[in-house]
Amino acid sequence: MIHIATLHFNTHRWIPIQARELRRHMESEYRVWASLEGIDISYGTYFDHLVDHERDRPESLNSGVDHAGKLNLLAAEICREAEDDDLLMFLDGDAFPIADPAPLLASGLADAPLMAVRRAEVESPHPHPCFCVTDVGTWRSLPGDWSKGFVRPGLRRRPTSDVGSNLLRQLELSGTPWSQVLRSNRRNLHPLLFAVYGDTIYHHGAGFRRPLPRIDMLALKDESADEQTERGLLERNERQSAAVFERIEKDEPGWLAEFI
Repeated sequence: MIHIATLHFNTHRWIPIQARELRRHMESEYRVWASLEGIDISYGTYFDHLVDHERDRPESLNSGVDHAGKLNLLAAEICREAEDDDLLMFLDGDAFPIADPAPLLASGLADAPLMAVRRAEVESPHPHPCFCVTDVGTWRSLPGDWSKGFVRPGLRRRPTSDVGSNLLRQLELSGTPWSQVLRSNRRNLHPLLFAVYGDTIYHHGAGFRRPLPRIDMLALKDESADEQTERGLLERNERQSAAVFERIEKDEPGWLAEFI
């Protein structure tokens, strides 16, 4: 059994797409566990299990549980029910398979008990939760933790801590190897967004926030760009993101030709 943990925030637009592509490409038996925030509860019918952080959050808190906290809670709920040899797959809400992931899982997990995207294109050293797979027993024994905390050199050697930094440290401290799934795009509309990993997983990137990632912000800073230039770059990224999303949503044949 593969237990898939996914997050959707403030928009439902990726939910039908992700569900469609999982049905299309997953040959193995799977269940989907989801966290929805700012989304009508009726969309919970797309999932096998719904962990409702908004419902459970004390009213005194002004903001929702953070990304890592939601992932950790989903994993804890899955580990309460799953067997040690079941697989735990983390999959971002704007990510989905473009091919049956079974061959990728077989090769990656033959080499190490955990496999994950590493965003080498932005010099990230960490496992990334847009796609990460391990067995439940390994996650329990590490124990797995997506929180920020441990600091190490990141993009342009700048000290950074991000989602996955503590997980990488846990792997290092326990001597646990991991298999890295790298970007496999043949064509790039953007250096980070619209990524295909391992020829198997598509990650749109910034699907739930403004599409101006750190690599763009550093470039703007290097150029001492003004607000107008920043706004122009953001608008370009938004146009590209909307155009790609529209093709995906319509299930247009050949949309992947932009990238592979």
